[in-house]
Amino acid sequence: MHPAKTLTKAEEQVMRTLWRLESAFLKDVLDAMPPPQPHANTVATILKILIDKGFVNATTMGRNNLYAPSISREAYSAQSLSQVVGNYFEGSYKTAVSFLVEKNQLSISDLELLLEQLKEKEEK
Repeated sequence: MHPAKTLTKAEEQVMRTLWRLESAFLKDVLDAMPPPQPHANTVATILKILIDKGFVNATTMGRNNLYAPSISREAYSAQSLSQVVGNYFEGSYKTAVSFLVEKNQLSISDLELLLEQLKEKEEK
């Protein structure tokens, strides 16, 4: 995991594409990005930054680099959620969930369903 490292919006867009593709050359990343597609130089620069931050690995193949994520989407999501809970809810997931319920982002029936799923998982 990459503690305290976050992605900018542009970096996250490139990472989402790489997570979907699993590995790709620059042209493949560009082709898979939603319109309006950024310029190839912009994406190449973002990929270099992502390599420097430790989010992407590059393997040279001929004259091109093959890029692949070095962190899974799930691991990054967990890290991001942990940072949000730590920064805004004093590290309490209970407080975060209460906030979501209070703001009508999560219903009581959703919570009951989650609880049932957790109980089923625990029984396995």
